[in-house]
Amino acid sequence: MIVMKDIIREGHPTLRQKAEEVKLPLSAEDQKLGEELLEYVKNSQDDELAEKYDLRPGVGIAAPQINISKRIFALHFDEHSGENLSLVAVNPKIVSHSVEKAYLSGGEGCLSVDRSVPGYVPRYARITVKGYTLTGEEFKTRLKGLPAIAFQHELDHLNGIMFYDHINPNDPFQEVENASPIDLQAETVE
Repeated sequence: MIVMKDIIREGHPTLRQKAEEVKLPLSAEDQKLGEELLEYVKNSQDDELAEKYDLRPGVGIAAPQINISKRIFALHFDEHSGENLSLVAVNPKIVSHSVEKAYLSGGEGCLSVDRSVPGYVPRYARITVKGYTLTGEEFKTRLKGLPAIAFQHELDHLNGIMFYDHINPNDPFQEVENASPIDLQAETVE
């Protein structure tokens, strides 16, 4: 089971590396990795388990965040969030995206960042993504709103990009052109 001490923090070199493609069919080791990533986000959203194991809540986690430089991440939104999405994405890609942007009005957070980084993080409002499941099946789906933002946040981790790289350093709360704000607390994103 992944706990907070397993998650590397900003400044660690693995977080700035481009992760390696995962070989298909998945090895038992890679399947277990995907299952453990998904287990973390599910556990972190369960108040009782989060308190018991001192887990910071998140909706996503990428393999590089536990110092494994592979292109795999997990996302989980339960029905309480108003979204219903639970997936492990292997070798994920964005195949198309909207011109319109979106951002979380409260900013983004990250399990690998132990500080608040204020500012708007512009993302695509809608994306079409594809990748592989843990069973090696290809999937293709469209995402919008928080799931689209979370997918892009996790995909950035696979490319060595941190969320705050997208924040305008001169004016963190500068109005984002052609964008819609999504009102959520910063803590709700990974």
